[in-house]
Amino acid sequence: MFSPTIQKMKKIALFTLFSAIALTTTAQTFEIEGHRGARGLMPENTIPAFKKALDLGVSTLELDVCITKDKQVVVSHEPYMNALYVSKPDGTPVTKEEEKSLNLFQMTADEIRKYDSGKRGNTQFPQQQKQETFKPLLKDMIAACEAYIKEKGLKSVHYNIEIKSEEKEYGISQPNTVEEFSDLVYQEIIRQLPANRVILQSFDFNVLKHWKKQMDAGKYKKIVLSALIVSKSPANTFKDLGFLPDVYSSYFKNLTKEQVDACHEKSVKVIPWTVNEIEEMKQIKALGADGLITDYPDRAKGI
Repeated sequence: MFSPTIQKMKKIALFTLFSAIALTTTAQTFEIEGHRGARGLMPENTIPAFKKALDLGVSTLELDVCITKDKQVVVSHEPYMNALYVSKPDGTPVTKEEEKSLNLFQMTADEIRKYDSGKRGNTQFPQQQKQETFKPLLKDMIAACEAYIKEKGLKSVHYNIEIKSEEKEYGISQPNTVEEFSDLVYQEIIRQLPANRVILQSFDFNVLKHWKKQMDAGKYKKIVLSALIVSKSPANTFKDLGFLPDVYSSYFKNLTKEQVDACHEKSVKVIPWTVNEIEEMKQIKALGADGLITDYPDRAKGI
């Protein structure tokens, strides 16, 4: 028999061990997603930005995709050339007046590549490094990131791919149907990545409904589906979708503890966007969220 003192010491040691394991597990499972790569530090949605995010140890690369005139999947947040940071082939800045006329859906992949996305920087992100770069095709972005992971001996990551779709833009800045848009993206993804490393997100619930239908029919492999919303409650999100998404992704300022609990009761993860200040990151983690999306993956180390 152990003396009471030794038994007490053993209990303390075990408690310390289990506490350490719990903390480690929490740290490992809290997902940090690099928004548009690492927009706060490098030109958004470009290969340099994604490599920077990988260097900073993100668990997921978050990105946006649009479709070109020649039906290529291009990595871009807007379906046009944003005047904030894009320069024309002759080096002059794209103006606000002309940006919407530079519609990616009416431009070939080769034409898009001639526009620079980084040498001017972005005044909204003063820390962003200025660098000549361009909007890559999804297939090239994935290939570059996978090669970089292998070269650097990094852990594999997930890809959170947002289909930039709006009903009013069907047939204007994107394909006529979400079915065509989705098929083009799915085919590109599945050629290069295992389905269990892919998240598909969208604000357009028609897109998510199509993916769910295709997966249920066995036409698409099972991929995590994330519902992007601004302020819609979990209950209304689930009702409007007609099914439970894998992830509820709301604007972080509108997220509440009650919403987190409501999602977790139904085994739906909560990963809000876009959280950039360390104190706000801590607050989101304290709510019980499963992760967050940020322009500054370097700051996430502070939590």
